[in-house]
Amino acid sequence: MFFKYVTYCDVAENWQIGIQDPATPYAEGMYFFHSFIFSIYCIVGVLVCWMLFYILNNFLEDKNEKAEIFTHSSVLEISWTIFPTVILMIIAVPSFSLLYSLDELVDPAITLKVIGHQWYWSYEISDCVLSDNGVEFDSYMINTDELKSGTFRLLEVDNRITLPILTHIRLLITAADVLHSWAIPSFGIKVDACPGRLNQASLYIKREGLFFGQCSEICGVNHGFMPIVVKAVNSSSFEIWLYNKLGI
Repeated sequence: MFFKYVTYCDVAENWQIGIQDPATPYAEGMYFFHSFIFSIYCIVGVLVCWMLFYILNNFLEDKNEKAEIFTHSSVLEISWTIFPTVILMIIAVPSFSLLYSLDELVDPAITLKVIGHQWYWSYEISDCVLSDNGVEFDSYMINTDELKSGTFRLLEVDNRITLPILTHIRLLITAADVLHSWAIPSFGIKVDACPGRLNQASLYIKREGLFFGQCSEICGVNHGFMPIVVKAVNSSSFEIWLYNKLGI
């Protein structure tokens, strides 16, 4: 019965060694870049291990009583200079494209303002067309003794953020007291919330689901009790959620 809930929730599982499934183009790009670099690491590691094995196996004292001595090799120097340069150029191409996509700003349909407090989150949707006042609410972690069956300890909140999928969303993130950090692994987003400063990020959710995150900045004694829960729904369900929040 428990695995029924895990299937539909993007949350860390017991003994998990991989990365959570991406839900945004940014997360997909990061995970692809991670796998791409890891494959290069494996190739370089195998090559270095083979060279060490070849040298130790063929140039031992009992096989070569007189070692070959050289003081200069133009081919060797050119090779160990060009080879790493080519690797860095191969890595640079997807790296620069990913950095550009993360900084690219589009005309958002919704603006979500995130405010970090000691120790809870506040959210505002000010550009709501249904009301001049917009939507404002606080989000606190649910205590262990108040959890319902199927929910996650230290990750569930009393007010979840509901956002539409396939919609360009602008995130404005700040803090009211100390440093916080708004982070959701499945979104590939981790933005610091600094007092007196407004940080911005873009969000485009590709699929419906329930996504969990936490404050990833050591912000005080209750740092570990600032979870984030985002429920991604279709546009119709998002409008219904807005109506309920506004009491219309």
